Amino acid sequence: MADPLLPHWQKIKKPVIGMLHLPPLPLATNYANNLANLRDATLRDADALTTGGVHGLMLENFGDTPFYPGRVPVAVVVHMTAIAIEIKQRFPQLPLGINVLRNDGQSALAIAHAADAQFIRVNILCGARVTDQGLIQGIAHDLLRERTQLNATHIRIFADVDVKHSAPLAQRPIADEVDDTLHRGHADALIVSGAGTGKPTDPSKLSAVKSAAGAAPVFIGSGVTAETIPLLMQADGFIVGTAFKRDGNPSNPVELDRVRGFLRQLS
Repeated sequence: MADPLLPHWQKIKKPVIGMLHLPPLPLATNYANNLANLRDATLRDADALTTGGVHGLMLENFGDTPFYPGRVPVAVVVHMTAIAIEIKQRFPQLPLGINVLRNDGQSALAIAHAADAQFIRVNILCGARVTDQGLIQGIAHDLLRERTQLNATHIRIFADVDVKHSAPLAQRPIADEVDDTLHRGHADALIVSGAGTGKPTDPSKLSAVKSAAGAAPVFIGSGVTAETIPLLMQADGFIVGTAFKRDGNPSNPVELDRVRGFLRQLS
């Protein structure tokens, strides 16, 4: 990237961020009542991703369905913080991101601040979307002020546009959403994705977002595979989860060979 978001990526042309899909945490409906197994599984995935050559990691409470539309319970924040700190201690060479589903960017920021993580993902930074959690409204007005108050402007905000698993209240040009997210929501980078987790991103949608984003980095947020990379090389980076797992199932462990195969396509 010509003007990298993070110092770690100074010499990385197109960073690949590997997803760490957390199993259900305490208070989740399907929590397995074994924190040690949960932690060990996450660390094994982090080790496979790191060994495979990814350029960053992102921790997400993927197993906590059904998701809260906004703020999550304190227990979720505490356990994600503890795991994030351990990941940073074990794999200090890689930038770490935090995503607290469905749209708790303030908790993600707090976790990142405590764990010395470098970025967060926010599904709905600006505007409003209809989701399976109901109507979710943007949080930029609170999030950006809290980031300033924490003296944490070094923690970058990756924001989705036309985010997956959602629909707009009314149709509008995606260029307008990009413009608002960057210039009114003050996102540091954008994420474009398909209709849902693991579903492919439309190259024409990527092209439209890139055209509207100008110099701002645009990452692919879902559905990219080793086979589809050539169609999506206009992106500035990739966030990859299901492609690194057998059968594209986010609940399966990360497989080292899949990570290495994906990275070879970018070498």
